[in-house]
Amino acid sequence: MSYNAPVSDLTFALTKLAGLPQFEGHPAFETYDPDLVEPILDEAGKLARDVLAPLNQSGDKAGATLTDSGVKSAPGFADAYKAFREGGWMGLSAPEEWGGQGLPKVLGLAVMEMFHGANMAFALCPMLSFGAIEALLEHGTDAQKAKYLPHLVSGEWTGTMNLTEPQAGSDVGALKTKAVPNGDGSYAITGQKIYITWGDHDVAENIIHLVLARTPDAPAGSRGISLFIVPKRIVNDDGSLGDENGVKCIGLEEKVGIHASPTCVMEYDGATGWLIGEENKGLACMFTMMNSARLNVGLEGVAVGEAAWQTAFNYAQERKQGKATGVSGAAPILHHADVRRMLTTMRAKVMAARAICFATGVAADLANVAETPEAREEARLREELLTPIAKAWSTDMGVEIASLGVQVHGGMGFMNETLAAQLYRDARIAPIYEGTNGIQAIDLVGRKLSMADGAAMTAMLAEVEQTAREARETNDPNLVQIADRLVEANRALSEATDWMVRTMKDDRDVALAGATAYLALAGDVVGGHFLTKGAIEARSESGSMRGRMTALAGFYAETSLAAAPGAVASITQGGQAMLAESDALFGID
Repeated sequence: MSYNAPVSDLTFALTKLAGLPQFEGHPAFETYDPDLVEPILDEAGKLARDVLAPLNQSGDKAGATLTDSGVKSAPGFADAYKAFREGGWMGLSAPEEWGGQGLPKVLGLAVMEMFHGANMAFALCPMLSFGAIEALLEHGTDAQKAKYLPHLVSGEWTGTMNLTEPQAGSDVGALKTKAVPNGDGSYAITGQKIYITWGDHDVAENIIHLVLARTPDAPAGSRGISLFIVPKRIVNDDGSLGDENGVKCIGLEEKVGIHASPTCVMEYDGATGWLIGEENKGLACMFTMMNSARLNVGLEGVAVGEAAWQTAFNYAQERKQGKATGVSGAAPILHHADVRRMLTTMRAKVMAARAICFATGVAADLANVAETPEAREEARLREELLTPIAKAWSTDMGVEIASLGVQVHGGMGFMNETLAAQLYRDARIAPIYEGTNGIQAIDLVGRKLSMADGAAMTAMLAEVEQTAREARETNDPNLVQIADRLVEANRALSEATDWMVRTMKDDRDVALAGATAYLALAGDVVGGHFLTKGAIEARSESGSMRGRMTALAGFYAETSLAAAPGAVASITQGGQAMLAESDALFGID
């Protein structure tokens, strides 16, 4: 696989769109130096290009395998993980106290985009560890942090989330795994978990499972869930590794894609575990992991979209077919207008989604380190609002862009041996991961719009309006036209938001029937806001960045933003038509 990290685009998105420069000199990030951003991205890009990308297609063909001694990773993956660990990439954004480098989370997101783009199946392993680290930082005791965090942050050990059971998918309140006190502060964990990403492997010496389970007297439903630390190998008090715990992988799922990522059926047979957080408060701990995972999964959509764009662009330069003006003989298909339309769509939407995800990461950092309570609350609201959009809009985009990549390849794209086909298969899991995109839409309209009396979306709409005003004030005809489209789209989102807030109170079913369409509109408008901002910022850039960002923002404005006013009807009316005749539609007499 050929993959080249888009360092210039990443740097531009970080510094001009997401707001990374505000952390310069910040007391919470004493190690952050803006001069190190590009060198860090360059080094990560080398690992992505030279180590991870060459294993992507071979890993897809070989897959992970289950043996009597446990799961064996695809050939080359253990060495690749060693290179990842020795590079210190796991701890880039982790606190220095636990061996990390103490850099802003958003810089870590940019690095992980490259790793996901080069080899999504590989990058899923550290992605799960990030969630475990954040859960321990937020909810672990001092002793638990001291025992587990240094090894997780160094990458010596990896982490997992064990939520789903055969009878309990997104409804975690239905889980049945038991946690019985052993009388010494530990618990015996018994039950089965499915779809556990990198639940077992041979790339690290220990795996720290975070497992949802119920204690004997726990209340029914989600109020009775607790979270437990269950290591694959028991960790002794001195930090050394002891005996194997009562947990093992009993099966590997046969998946559509990401074949080199072992998706495990995990069996807990009286495994020894320790409570993290309070008993029956596991849902709060779980959401710490889930919010981390949702943003990182959104980033997977960006990463696969970038890889699909690169793959399609390279193919379009090589594949000759048909005639084109100014080209003698058969022309590379890059010269055909419809191919250029597809490639431009790919690049514009990838950049928009990248900016949304990075802005979410900056908001997450500020929610923890902003210098006043008011600023921290403002950032928290922005993070909460953008997280479901970052996850759902970006992963839906990733599937769309991977599909366009197949289309650019034509019949060759439908052949399994092509990277275009693999990227399409790999991308399809992301809209399902960590709460399906329908659940993200419900979260957005059911919780996020009403937070603080609607302050989060009100602030976002005002910011979009300000960006349009700044674009118009440039007096650049191209930017003025983009601003006009952005204003119209923002009005549509404002109208849809008012309707959604009212209807959630009056008729929840009608509102939820339009929730997915509403999230799509919100993503379109926020993405347009960032692309417009990018076109403004790029006016001072040298090289091709100015023309590229103006072209991407202009194309996006005349396609995605131009369609926004028409999307309001699908939000406000589409569900009503379905619900009015649902009995007839679904065969209910």
